[in-house]
Amino acid sequence: MGRTDVSRDELFQLLSSHRRRFALHACRAAETPISLSDLAERVAAWEYGKDVADVTSEERRRVYTSLQQTHLPAMEEAGIVKVEDKAVDLADGADAFEVYLEVVPENTIPWGVYYLGLSVVAAALLALVAVGVYPDSIPDLAWAGLVVAMFGVSAVVHLWRERKSRLGFGGPPPDADSS
Repeated sequence: MGRTDVSRDELFQLLSSHRRRFALHACRAAETPISLSDLAERVAAWEYGKDVADVTSEERRRVYTSLQQTHLPAMEEAGIVKVEDKAVDLADGADAFEVYLEVVPENTIPWGVYYLGLSVVAAALLALVAVGVYPDSIPDLAWAGLVVAMFGVSAVVHLWRERKSRLGFGGPPPDADSS
């Protein structure tokens, strides 16, 4: 029986392994419990940047062994997954970890910084409109609508990217080798 009182530090330690993140991604994407063999095959494919059909038996065996002996027992102890009869499924407590599962891509600016910059641009634009730098033929309400639209589009993109970068939602894990 897994714990439900895992600290953030313990959870981050658990998820520091790409193999555990890949396993969690596969479990979240599966609609039913996934066999340990299928899980190892999917994780190996993502890990080696191959199609499942191209994974060698040696690659599959390495991943299977490490999942069975190391990674799944640690994840089960933490209450993230449950393993029964060589089938792996999310544990009831897995949803409690949802907030920590977003993978932030490298070379991107944090959304907080983006919104701060957008606010500065919007404030500067509205200040220029207020002092009459922009043409009077465009109503002030149109400028305000533009600012609202900028934030609305940004929020939609933010939501889309956040969902795309969560573990267990469509396709390979966000940090899988795509070569």
